[in-house]
Amino acid sequence: MLDEFIKKESASGILLIFATILALLFSNSFMSPVYEYFLHIPVEIKIGPLELDKSLYHWVNDGLMALFFLLIGLEVKREILEGHLSSIRQVSLPGFAAIGGMVVPAMIYYAFNQDNSLAVDGWAIPTATDIAFALGILSLLGKRVPVSLKVFLMALAIIDDLGAIVIIAIFYTADLSTLSITVAAVSLTILVVLNILGVSKKAAYFIVGWVLWVSVLKSGVHATLAGVALAFTIPMKGKNEDGVEFSPLKEIEHGLHFWVAFFILPLFAFVNAGVNVTDISLQQMSGSVPVGIMLGLFLGKQIGVFGFSWLAIKLKLATLPDESNWLQLYGVSVLTGIGFTMSLFIATLAFMDDSLFQYTDKLAILVASFASGIVGYMILRFCRRQTS
Repeated sequence: MLDEFIKKESASGILLIFATILALLFSNSFMSPVYEYFLHIPVEIKIGPLELDKSLYHWVNDGLMALFFLLIGLEVKREILEGHLSSIRQVSLPGFAAIGGMVVPAMIYYAFNQDNSLAVDGWAIPTATDIAFALGILSLLGKRVPVSLKVFLMALAIIDDLGAIVIIAIFYTADLSTLSITVAAVSLTILVVLNILGVSKKAAYFIVGWVLWVSVLKSGVHATLAGVALAFTIPMKGKNEDGVEFSPLKEIEHGLHFWVAFFILPLFAFVNAGVNVTDISLQQMSGSVPVGIMLGLFLGKQIGVFGFSWLAIKLKLATLPDESNWLQLYGVSVLTGIGFTMSLFIATLAFMDDSLFQYTDKLAILVASFASGIVGYMILRFCRRQTS
């Protein structure tokens, strides 16, 4: 299960690189008008009085990314129940590392933007880690990196994603619609009741889950949170019509993983990473927002993750991953500065107007992510594997 997860995430990370390069080529060439037209293709769904009319760009960010967060929720639930987050010993090191990797970058960004009421909303942008991209880099190193470090990075990123979910739920919600919130609450209650009653038919959860997603979309709370809420109600164990035990959660997770890794995330990267760099000057990139993002991701992440890990190990609250050394742990800490898809996603929530900072926020994410990937790779590439 672990090997399959890492292989899919690694391959997805490599595909993300190509999708990003393609988006940059389209947006910085004669194909730019075609790229912009593609992003704003209108897509409408109408069922009776219910009407959902959004551009392709918003359908990807609000619709397909809900499936991504559904997968994250399933992974978190499975890891808590029987995986790498199921015991205090297993969760201690990645837990401390994830906290440091969120707190320090946020503090760095805030230090640069505390006097700007618009810019300060982006404090969460550098707190995220893109697990697919980071594992993609690790896959290029083969056996130079012990499996224990890959597990550490995976667990850290999952906790990081959980933190991102909490941040989005608390800090990035718009004006709330009472009617939509009520429908969402009723839908969630039905899902919980289905779980308690032991209902294991996946169709039942998806039908109610669709109502939950629409109501959350209309409520002012970001629609991706519906995916997480749905995930936590899907049962880990159940019985089919023949009385044979199976895991609805694992089956859905397995079925979703391919589509998320090889379609949803690359498409998200393609529609969000297309920054026209010819319109951005070095002076603009020296602004407080891009500098806060770049330093938060590249320096804040490695300082927070490695610093909190070092402190936890020295205080004997955790242990160094098996067959790894301090330099390897530092190399992986640098890789956590690859925010990419998650940072881009939070940026779309923090700054609803993409042009608010002349797209320097998105370019800063790309620059810091690529810098973290290259430096982290070089450290791990030339670090001799040994037992600490």
